[in-house]
Amino acid sequence: MRQYGQASDHPGDGTGVISLVFRAGPLLCALALDEVVETMRPLETRALAGTPAFVRGITVLRGVPTPVIDVSRLLGGGTADEPERYLAVRTERGAIALATGEILGIRDVEADATGGHPALLGGRSTRLVAGVGTLGTEPLLLLQSMRAVPDEVWEAAAAAGVGS
Repeated sequence: MRQYGQASDHPGDGTGVISLVFRAGPLLCALALDEVVETMRPLETRALAGTPAFVRGITVLRGVPTPVIDVSRLLGGGTADEPERYLAVRTERGAIALATGEILGIRDVEADATGGHPALLGGRSTRLVAGVGTLGTEPLLLLQSMRAVPDEVWEAAAAAGVGS
């Protein structure tokens, strides 16, 4: 498992957000590094009844039962592919695991706010996007804070015996 420190541990040129860049199905995404606790191989995950399609289930992360969110499904680019990595991230109620594709590394990401583009307004997936930039010739979605996990995920986790 790879643990990440504070953003100051990873130098950038100061013009963007120090982020962990990864694939989520067909999408290229980034999440602010200060939200990422660690990356790991996917852990055994059990399905949770009554959860949205983007919830893969629940796993045990460092001895704590933890919800697993499929980022590709969450953003609407959903595929049924098996994840390559799990990202443990901080939320307001504890850690969650994000199921992702390949991790591409830590980059200083510059992204324009989505508020001005009508195609990126409304819908759950677009509310999760803080900005859009590029990496090479590919569009890159800078994700909003994952600290606020939908209540329905925590309710299903609580029903499965996971404390919040």
